[in-house]
Amino acid sequence: MAINKPRSPDPLIFVPRQGKPQLLFVLLHGESASPEQLFPLADAIKQAFPASMVVLPYAFENIEAGDGKQGIAGYHWIDPIGLQESNYAGRVAQSLPLLIRQIREIQARFGLTGQQTALAGFSQGASMALEASQAEHDLAGRVLAFSGLYAKPPVSVSPATVLHFFHGANDQQVSVDQVESTLVRLGELQGDATLDVASRIGHELHDALIKQAIVRLQTCVPLRSWEDAMNALHQHSSGRGGNTLH
Repeated sequence: MAINKPRSPDPLIFVPRQGKPQLLFVLLHGESASPEQLFPLADAIKQAFPASMVVLPYAFENIEAGDGKQGIAGYHWIDPIGLQESNYAGRVAQSLPLLIRQIREIQARFGLTGQQTALAGFSQGASMALEASQAEHDLAGRVLAFSGLYAKPPVSVSPATVLHFFHGANDQQVSVDQVESTLVRLGELQGDATLDVASRIGHELHDALIKQAIVRLQTCVPLRSWEDAMNALHQHSSGRGGNTLH
């Protein structure tokens, strides 16, 4: 007999006090959690980018407490029952279309493009954000992954997406070594990625990582923009007979 799962509530949506949103941030909470887990990140983004729209969806699998399920009670992006390393990537892939559709609907509703969109996630939410950006390369211009990695090693990366990883040095669930190996792989794929590691921090959305995320968003120039500027400078220099600029 089929069991009807409790429907997830509508996303929490915060819009600018005045004017049309110029940026869209979609924040994905971790497993066994809810959007409230990411309120500190949402507050920091709203303060740093007052013209931004911040959306915090509820994950799709709602596991209610009881019947020995206290350890996994809460919202999950994928079905946690019987979850193993061998089926993790497959379950993430099954959930991606629904998440991507939700993001596309918000973009269309408010007239925002992928380059005006940033995805951020913690733990399992980070995996969903990374995999969504890989599934559709024009979905987001930035991805912020807190204490999380791809569900499976990436085989390609979007040249239009900057990937920012934020991690605790003492994370016992996802080791820093795994993240560093991923950065090496992204480099081989010519991806645009950064990594910030905070000492004495474990698997948590720590305030130090949130502050560094804001710094990255405000100061990090996408590699593609730098390359475009250098190419334009080279063409300008060539057109002037090779004269240097002073």
